[in-house]
This record gives sequence, structure tokens and C-alpha cells, in this order.
Amino acid sequence: MIINRIPRWLPAVVAMSVLIVISGPASPREVSSALELARQLNQAFIEVADQVSPAVVVIRVAHKPNFSETATDEENPLWDLVPRQFRKQLEQQQRQKQRRDPQEHSSREPVFDAQGSGLVVREEGFILTNGHVVEGAEKIKVRFKDDAAWYDAEVRGIDTQSDLAVLKIDAKGKKLTVANLGDSDKTRVGEFAIAIGAPFELDYSVTFGHVSAKGRSHLIDNAPAMDQDFLQTDANINPGNSGGPLVNINSEVIGINTLIRGLHTGIGFAIPANLAREVSDKLVSDGKYVRAYLGIGIKTLREDTEYRDLISGITDGVVVFAIPPDGPAAKSELRAGDVITALDGKPVLTSPQLKSEIRSKKIGQELTLDVYRNGKTRKIKVKTEAWPEETASIAGKRNPASQEAGLDWGLTVKTLTRDLADHFGVDKVEGVIVTEVDADSVAASKGIQPGDIITEVNRKPITTVKQFREAMKAADQKKGVVINFISRGTSKFEILKDGGE
Repeated sequence: MIINRIPRWLPAVVAMSVLIVISGPASPREVSSALELARQLNQAFIEVADQVSPAVVVIRVAHKPNFSETATDEENPLWDLVPRQFRKQLEQQQRQKQRRDPQEHSSREPVFDAQGSGLVVREEGFILTNGHVVEGAEKIKVRFKDDAAWYDAEVRGIDTQSDLAVLKIDAKGKKLTVANLGDSDKTRVGEFAIAIGAPFELDYSVTFGHVSAKGRSHLIDNAPAMDQDFLQTDANINPGNSGGPLVNINSEVIGINTLIRGLHTGIGFAIPANLAREVSDKLVSDGKYVRAYLGIGIKTLREDTEYRDLISGITDGVVVFAIPPDGPAAKSELRAGDVITALDGKPVLTSPQLKSEIRSKKIGQELTLDVYRNGKTRKIKVKTEAWPEETASIAGKRNPASQEAGLDWGLTVKTLTRDLADHFGVDKVEGVIVTEVDADSVAASKGIQPGDIITEVNRKPITTVKQFREAMKAADQKKGVVINFISRGTSKFEILKDGGE
């Protein structure tokens, strides 16, 4: 009897063939759906650019003959964030201007030597841009994407603290497309961000990326009074984008592009749309924006790691590190070193949040602050005032701790007498006066100087030299010691800390 044997490999081959027949190749429908999704996203970017670009303008600026681009920008805190290559270009242009005959300026035609971007915020011809774009302008012109004509513009108002400005043009019957300012508080990190502007005179360039972060502050160290609550984006932004919109996928403006940190770094910053709307509305109606303020230098507690490590029982809030003598807070019970945790019952976690809450209050309104001090929470009332017209630094920047600080604090103090007070030109108060500060010492690195009056050490009042010495001797030099002092009338505090190993 002959038995036909079935090869062992045959069932596997048959099964595989059946599987191939059943499953088959990837469905054309599945492939096309993936491609369709990509096409839809591609179309979304196109539609955003098409919808927003008509509301964007290119701005050309001719500066006044006596306007020094270099000098003004070096004094401007934004100058530090201008890319080095671009700064050199501006400095070279300024040197060329200075070589010209000064008499030439009296009869010369305006020379348009700068460019930026802006967006229409009112049908009547009001245009929002950055303050530094139009600073020192003799003549300003704007142009729309669908119009080759240049329109003359005048400055309606500039708010230096937010670096925002509003221009006004006579559109001569032209129907203007108004930008849609969205709610920047609802913007989420990671969502698409699209920048439209005129970088390097390349009009109506569109770049896209994402919102990289929110609430960026302390970007400009020498401008503590400036509103710094930026959106960070990796959408490519370059000189000329300033004043133009940062837009989400819904064609809503979420920010006004303002700062860049180096060329081609993918790090740009935009003023949130909510602040831009608030400021621009006042510039349109009043020509200026008057802020309510308390007159305090503040910093987010979580960002002040030295001070945070020295206090217990609290992790969030806003540290008061300076109180000038002529501000509203100086008339209250608020003290340097206090941590503000709430304003009128609303918790505050960051300094930008507290600034925003105060900014929106009425001038002369009494506010109730929840303040954490020495392990206890108390309520302190402060009445707001209008921010002074001349905005000087209300706090000054806090110098970084010396990296080579030793055990010697570098301070010489004496009991404050009438003669010493007269000698240093200070008011006689309870405390000890600093008469000498050693160069390269811990105290010098913190900005403490002769004439400053030390009132507390580690939150304990100091009235004599003996008390000061005992308090400093008992201090944990590795952890740090909190010094409260009065410098030129401003109440401050600093942390002296041993920088050695």
C-alpha cells in the first residue's frame, strides 16, 4: 500500500497564503485617510495665513535727525536681546549717519532706516505694534498685503512698560480687516503657533512652530518695572517680526512678537494677547495707559531658591524684596521679606500674576493682601496709586551671589547716631549703619553699601552693634542669613551666604 505523505511545510504555506488573501495589502482607503489628515493640516496652515495676513501691516520708520539708534537701544533693556549680528549692523548704520553734515538734516528728506510689523485692531485705522519699533520716529508709513500704497501713520500712544504702541492711519475709505485677538490665558503649551511679519524686509513671511512655554519673566534683568509675562515660541522670529502677530490654529492672535534670543535659536517671545488688548484699548481711547501700582519689588518665591530654603511652612507666593519710600506700600505695614499669598482673597503664585491683578485695579482702590511673615499669615491693606509718569527702576536688580564669597561678610557697622545719620545723609531710625564694605566681599556682591541701615537679621530687630554681631555669629553661614536694610530710603532684604565649599 502506497501512502501519499503531505510535506510538513505545506500546511504552513497554505495558511500563510490564506492569511495574505484575507488580509491583503494595506488598504488604499487607510493610506488615503492618513494622507488626507496631513492635507487637512497643511490646508489649515494655509487658511490661517490667508485669513490673518490681510490684518497685518509692514511698518517703515524714518527716525528723527537727533535720534541716536545706538545710544537709545543701549539704554533700552530690549537691546540685550537683539542678536549680535543685528546690533553690529545698527551700530554701523549709526556711525554712517554721524559722519554726515549735521546741517544736512534740516532740509533732507526722511530716511526710512528701520522696519517692523503690526496688526489692525480697529476698523477706524488703529494699528497695534511694539513701542521700540516706532520709538524716535520722525515719519511712519504702513502698507497692507493687498495694497501697494504706503499710508502715513502717526503715533497714538506708547506704553513703555509693555513695549506696546498704537498707530493711527487714514485709510481713505479702504475697508480694513481687523485682527481677532484671542484669549491668551487659554493658550496651552505645545499648541501650534504661527508668526506673520516682515523679518529682514521679507514682507509677509509665515513661520510656524509651537508655544514652548508661558509666563516667562525676568528675561530683561535691568528692567524690573517692565511687564514681563511672555509667551515663548519656537516659531522662527527675526528682526522685522517685532509688532507682528503670533497666531493659533484658529486664526486667533495669541501674542505680539517682541523679543528674540539670538538668531536661528528657535527662542522667541511674544506679549500675551490679553495684555495687548488691555493696553491697546486704553491707548486708542486715551492715548496712554495708566497703571495702578503698589510700589514694591517682587519675585516668585519658587524662583528665589535661596530665600525659599530659609523659610518654612510655605512653598508658593510672591516675595517682596524692595519697598521704595515714595510708593503706596511704604505707607502700609508691608515689609521687605514678606511673602504675598493672596490679593483680595484670590491666591497669587507668581510675580506676573500679582502684577496683572494689581494692574487691573482702579487707582485709589484699597487692596487686602494675605502676607506670610515669621510663620504666621496676616492681612495688610494697601491703597493703589497711579504709576509715576517717569518710570525708574523701583527695585533695581538683585546681584547674583558671589561665587568666591568666604566666611567674612565684609561689613563694618556702627550704632546709628545723629552725627552718623547727618554724615551719610540718612534719616535716623532704629538700626545699625554700614560704614564700610570690603571689595569682593559677600556684602559687596549683594549691593550693600556704606550708608545703608541694617534693621533686622533673620527677621529679628537690630538696634546695636552687639546685637548685630551676635545675630551674625549665630547665623548658619552655609544656609544663609537674611539681612533687612534701608538703602537710600528703600526697604530691601538680601541673603548673605557663604559661597565656599
